[in-house]
Amino acid sequence: MYETCSVCGQHYEPEVGFYWGAMYVSYGFSVGIVVLTGIGLYFLAGDPPVWVYVTTVAAVVLLLTPMMFRYARAVMLYLFGGIDYDLSLAREPSLEA
Repeated sequence: MYETCSVCGQHYEPEVGFYWGAMYVSYGFSVGIVVLTGIGLYFLAGDPPVWVYVTTVAAVVLLLTPMMFRYARAVMLYLFGGIDYDLSLAREPSLEA
């Protein structure tokens, strides 16, 4: 993640250790992915052997780890960062080619 916002200059780490709580958010994401992958395998693959569940779930969680890391930090910042956003500072899309 960037250290500050390029538009408004907001510092993304309000205090030292702020994102330790993001580990719990990431854990929740992982649990959701495990449950959804397990349910998907059960219905789409016809209840395969346990090793297929373990291998598939491990692969999916490992592939999605970078995305979970980023989104867990974003959720932590949105929920507990105490930041009010001013939409008037948002950049307008450029029509220049």
